Amino acid sequence: MKLLPNIISFLFFIVIIAIPPLLLSYTGYANWLDNKFWLLFFFITGLTFLTVISIVIVGQINQELYAQAFLAATTVKILACLFFVLIFLKKNSVNRYVFMADFFYIYFLNMAFEIYGLLRNLRNQKIR
Repeated sequence: MKLLPNIISFLFFIVIIAIPPLLLSYTGYANWLDNKFWLLFFFITGLTFLTVISIVIVGQINQELYAQAFLAATTVKILACLFFVLIFLKKNSVNRYVFMADFFYIYFLNMAFEIYGLLRNLRNQKIR
């Protein structure tokens, strides 16, 4: 597991998931996005980046702790997201349905990337 390929694939992934919201905002469907969508986007993306990097570093140090590191990092990420959403909703007035759709779009796609990275790294271990 090398760090640079994971970072490059993560950046490529982030560009891919940022395109639909950009298209929505430029084609006149900005009301489908929360006013502070990009704050939410960058917060969850930053957490995912830290999660992926920490998992890869733990995997390089000790391969046997890879699955435990993945579970711990994912748990910390979901708790941080929940606290962020709690504070965000207390301080801002939002349309619940739009916010919920935006949050799930960002969170579940980032979680899918984490799982893809886990499976890709576990598959590489079986080949060796």
